[in-house]
Amino acid sequence: MNTAPARILVVDDEAAALKNLTHLLRKEHYEVTACQSGSAGLAALQQQEFALLLTDLRMKGIDGMALLRRTKVLQPDCEVIVITGHATLDSAVEAMKEGAFHYIAKPYRLDEVRQVVKSALDVVLLKRENRVLKQRIEEYESGPNIVTQDAAMLLLLDTARQIGPTDCNVLVTGESGTGKELLARYVHTHSGRSKGRFVAVNCGALQEELLANELFGHEKGAFTGADRQKRGLIEIAEGGTLFLDEITEMSPAMQVKLLRVLQERELLRVGGTEPVAIDVRFIAATNRDLQESVRNGQFRADLFFRLNVVNLALPALRERRDDVPLLAFYFLKKFALAMGKPVADIEPDALRLLGRYDYPGNVRELANLIERGVALARGVLLDLSHLPESLRSLKVRVASAAGNELQSLEKNEATYIAQVLAFTGGNRNQAADILGIDRVSLWRRIKRYGLDVDDNARH
Repeated sequence: MNTAPARILVVDDEAAALKNLTHLLRKEHYEVTACQSGSAGLAALQQQEFALLLTDLRMKGIDGMALLRRTKVLQPDCEVIVITGHATLDSAVEAMKEGAFHYIAKPYRLDEVRQVVKSALDVVLLKRENRVLKQRIEEYESGPNIVTQDAAMLLLLDTARQIGPTDCNVLVTGESGTGKELLARYVHTHSGRSKGRFVAVNCGALQEELLANELFGHEKGAFTGADRQKRGLIEIAEGGTLFLDEITEMSPAMQVKLLRVLQERELLRVGGTEPVAIDVRFIAATNRDLQESVRNGQFRADLFFRLNVVNLALPALRERRDDVPLLAFYFLKKFALAMGKPVADIEPDALRLLGRYDYPGNVRELANLIERGVALARGVLLDLSHLPESLRSLKVRVASAAGNELQSLEKNEATYIAQVLAFTGGNRNQAADILGIDRVSLWRRIKRYGLDVDDNARH
């Protein structure tokens, strides 16, 4: 991780103001370049990269608005904070339309500047991280797309690559939606059988007789309607890999038949008498505790030990939250391409919300959320409005006078802001400092939630 101090450019034609602001920022351990004119600031922007520009609005020659426009052309990721002693609503609106992050009127409070600078740099960091994530998506364009930057997942993939060239059977475990079949394909791709077929069957989707016919095939005349010989999926996977999903749904009788195949490396087609030799690797998967199934007699212990030569346990998505942004951008690109839509970015607030969710449906659920968002998006940005209401009203556990109950994230925020305002006696400046937001953001929340605050005490 890059721990270098953020590089900030400060431009003000008033020497005293420039000195004070530069001193303040350097005390916060930022790397500051100070310029006493718009032309000097523009030259600095052309020579090196900055994370943030703080500029006075009214200056001779190149003024703050012109500098803002040039910054957005030269360094689009650089955020801009406009500072002026001649604050008007029109100039504030114009600055925000041109892409300014914030507008601060003189005289300003030092704590206000610190907070706004920190908020702006957080946005810059998020944009840079998003760009890196988008670049990393290119790494997953071919082969089984297991998208991860999680340390535990990377270790799991390393294990999968190590066992790939062997022919040992593998048991993949994990909750529904974690990508068990994808991991099985990953093992197959990194094996000596990669040129052979990867055949998948869901053991819970078929009745016992149908599953037997699908797996083992049948001989001509084995039953009414069997007018020709049929090879089963095990034979079709010859030289490759057979993936048995939901293995715990297999009946006891089918478990016995599969055990024989694993032990003898041969099978009997339904209605057949001559064994057929097979050369197949078996990978099984389950979302249940297979050892518990063995203990309660639902699954054969000998079959379990035959399959569980190597166990690859996939973590739930809530246990690898660092992967949520990477996966979100991966699915964004995938679905935007499939739908022919220009959606190319995710709003920071939407990305933060996605990162807080627990995903009971795991990666599959995240994929569905992004697919829905892309479908609803009208422009290049997937924002909060494109996420389901159930997600936007994310429930959190809070203590209340009525006992522990579930409140929406919005209601919880309103309650906390009201408590902080009460603590400060309605002083909005102090409340904003405690909450870690600027005064404008606090004012908007007060209006949104209809909080009753004494305007006489707001400062």
